[in-house]
Amino acid sequence: MMNYEQEWDRILNIKTTGRDDTISDFTRYPYEPTDYEVLEQVVNTGLILRNNTLIDYGCGKGRVSFFLSSQTKCHTIGVEYNPRLYEKALANRDTACRGHLVTLLQQDAADFAVPAYADRAFFFNPFSTAILRTVMMNLLSSCQESPREFLLFFYYPSQAYIDYLLSLPQLSLTDTLVCHRNSPERDTREKLLIFRTGL
Repeated sequence: MMNYEQEWDRILNIKTTGRDDTISDFTRYPYEPTDYEVLEQVVNTGLILRNNTLIDYGCGKGRVSFFLSSQTKCHTIGVEYNPRLYEKALANRDTACRGHLVTLLQQDAADFAVPAYADRAFFFNPFSTAILRTVMMNLLSSCQESPREFLLFFYYPSQAYIDYLLSLPQLSLTDTLVCHRNSPERDTREKLLIFRTGL
């Protein structure tokens, strides 16, 4: 019998299950797909719509990008450093439901220039706080050059991530969603933080 993760992969016609430790180190963390249950919570916020463009930092095999594009019809940009994972994401785009709404880039997130039309971002602990600082400076610079509201979704954030994000005067924490409420063992990091910047 298929589990929930495999069933959603089948519906979306992609293959995103399984952890991948290739090219992971102290600054770039292993690929582990975000549970579909969590992504359903993201969709249910109503904060991502067809007119939005979301950047999926450390997109891996593309699960977040393909699911959100499928469910909300938004445009997504998957940024992935690891060439092996990037190739798997490309293969998924060829078969995915609404794969045409997903742009994939093999690039270091720290070097990614945030386009003026992007207004959402998703992070599942893809890299160190040091890299996050550079990514956030790029993102905030883009918002300064092209003023707009920008929403950032952080799933399973480390305390270092939280401390850094709360220290940024340009950001405000607008919501905290508890994930996996039915889990018998409560993990305090099983949450989704939503930050807002801009207008």
